[in-house]
Amino acid sequence: MNFFVYFLAIVGLAIADSDVLELSDSDFVSEIGRHDIILVEFFAPWCGHCKKLAPEYEIAATKLKSADPPVALAKVDCTASKDTCAKYGVSGYPTLKIFRGGEMSADYSGARNADGIVSYMKKQSAAVTKELATIEDVNAFIAHTEVGVIGFFADNNDDKKQFDKAAGKKFEDYRFGYTTSADVLKEFGYSNQVVLYRPKRLNSKFEEGKVVYDGSIKADKLENFVVENSKGLCGHMTTDNQDQFQKPLLVAYYNVDYVKNTKGTNYWRNRVMKVAKKHAEQKLYYAVANRGEFGAVLQEYGYEATDSDLPFVVIQGTKGEKYKMEEEFTRDGSSLDAFITAFFDGKLEAYLKSEAIPEDNDEPVKVVVAKTFDQLVNDNTKDVLIEFYAPWCGHCKKLVPAYDELATKLAGDDNILIAKMDATANDVPPPFEVRGFPTLYWAPMNGEPKKYEGGREVDEFLSYIKREATNKPVKVDGGKTEL
Repeated sequence: MNFFVYFLAIVGLAIADSDVLELSDSDFVSEIGRHDIILVEFFAPWCGHCKKLAPEYEIAATKLKSADPPVALAKVDCTASKDTCAKYGVSGYPTLKIFRGGEMSADYSGARNADGIVSYMKKQSAAVTKELATIEDVNAFIAHTEVGVIGFFADNNDDKKQFDKAAGKKFEDYRFGYTTSADVLKEFGYSNQVVLYRPKRLNSKFEEGKVVYDGSIKADKLENFVVENSKGLCGHMTTDNQDQFQKPLLVAYYNVDYVKNTKGTNYWRNRVMKVAKKHAEQKLYYAVANRGEFGAVLQEYGYEATDSDLPFVVIQGTKGEKYKMEEEFTRDGSSLDAFITAFFDGKLEAYLKSEAIPEDNDEPVKVVVAKTFDQLVNDNTKDVLIEFYAPWCGHCKKLVPAYDELATKLAGDDNILIAKMDATANDVPPPFEVRGFPTLYWAPMNGEPKKYEGGREVDEFLSYIKREATNKPVKVDGGKTEL
């Protein structure tokens, strides 16, 4: 008995000494607001992954408590504090989010062990805005090879607080600096204003190299201002910043090299910008990129390597559509102009990476290619179970016997189609998403497709189809019997 009491005392002491803050619906907002930066774990007590993370999270909390600056770690039990978890869109456990100044800043994307959490959060807690105390500091900041956003403030007023809040959301993608120096403000002629400076290598006669934020400084508006203006009329896209570009996006791929050949790189970029300026009132974003860096992307457009220095031009649509300029890029920009005009006029046919349409498609499992997807899957005349596979995938090969048997059993039901598509050789249209193989979808004739998450034995497939089929009963064994 004494040992049991001692054990409980030790456990109680460990809980009391925890450096992880426990938050709930009642105190979440007030507690979060007390910290410049805090990492919050949203968890469920029954979650195995949460239990695995718990000791690592405790160790990280203790280490970060004494860091410079200190970083707090907290947790919220989503089975008890449902309102808070719903507010921040928590749908799985554990979910980790970073908060700054009382507001959600970003999802945590680091490693989920103590050292990983400590390393990641130390970087996150570093100053997100750099103080520029002198004129030389500002000039050096502007001369950087990446976009810089500078806040010119007479003092640490509310405008500066809004600036800091926006920087806290966007500092991983963009550089932010600020100054309160009277000499600097006088030299540059700004006071309580924010200015975005584009890299000098991208300076062009088609646009200014800097943009001054207009209106009262509000964090959300300033974030949008930075995103909208950072790339200018035509930005330089790399594999590191490609996610920052908005769509629809026209990209000219050629031998872009701002280290060894700035003049040659800007020769073609200026021709893109000249045409882009003409279409400035229409919603289309522009970029140039090195075609060697994006070889895998270009293959998706059927691009073949060439010795030509002419740009290869594509447009990426807002819903995943792909368009490529078939005409050769002319130096006067006329072919590019015609391509853009046809895009806005709705006269371009989307490019589809597709295998050839099978001459024979008589097997129970019907082969679908990109060119026949609408005809076989989206025609709304049948319920379709479709497998997206890769030829090299072991799990896909293992599925073949059961999938073939399923298709054979349902061959007599004219309302159901069992199909497959090689997702490595064909474009997969939205809303279907394939992130691993095999991926299966159920596409009912009168409804939205949904991912199939059931078992992969024949009887499990049949049970699912019996439940989900639009037309019941389901005919099996060549139509001899019914489910």
